[in-house]
Amino acid sequence: MIDCHTHLTDAAFDADRDAVLQRARAAGVERIAVVGQDLAENRAVLAAAGDHAELLPFLGLHPDRFADRAAPVSEAEQAAVLALIREQRLGLTGIGEVGLDYWVCQDETRRAAQREAFAALVRLALEVDLPLNVHSRSAGHHTIDLLLELGARRVLMHAFDGKAGHALRGAEAGFLFSVPPSIVRSQQKRKLVRALPLEALALETDSPVLGPEPGVRNEPANVAISAAAIAEIKGLAEPEVRAVTAANARRLFRLPD
Repeated sequence: MIDCHTHLTDAAFDADRDAVLQRARAAGVERIAVVGQDLAENRAVLAAAGDHAELLPFLGLHPDRFADRAAPVSEAEQAAVLALIREQRLGLTGIGEVGLDYWVCQDETRRAAQREAFAALVRLALEVDLPLNVHSRSAGHHTIDLLLELGARRVLMHAFDGKAGHALRGAEAGFLFSVPPSIVRSQQKRKLVRALPLEALALETDSPVLGPEPGVRNEPANVAISAAAIAEIKGLAEPEVRAVTAANARRLFRLPD
């Protein structure tokens, strides 16, 4: 299995990160995508990937950095994030976490800045030929519209919370939709899995959040819960779900078999 979206550099893992990775291996997780949310975390992602071969580094700028209550993201920091991605591009698996978040960003001026930053990162992904690891909370169709408008094709939509009809438009363009273990308590995620073909699905945990139990730290070993839920919903054998979702992720991320 491949966990396509985590925050393993989060402080929640500082005390036992190695043990968390050992449990993931024991559960059958072969690769783990680790996303960055700002310049400081991007550097931490690079360091973690240098220490652990199974980690897949993604550098990005999270849309919640543009939240109404957050300090404005300076043009200098945005430029530094873009520059670091260009500098490190040959060692990266992709660009992320990036996207739109209209839950934390409701002010129209902030939304415009968030959208502009996201568009710059999408254009950079096309320039350096890297996939995008995309956040779209409360902005599902807006995010997909912008991605399609800009010509993005190598896209992972992480923990998509929008309507299945909008997701189908993305799937038709070749986007993957990764499913977290919170599917066991989310009717929206179950509807999404029912609507999308298996070839458009991938697995994720979004560790340390979006686990099977709210408020309990999530970790990559729990990606097996996502696989089991997809198998149950689609009436498939769990080994098939594990194999196909891993193949989907390898294709998008251009990983060796």
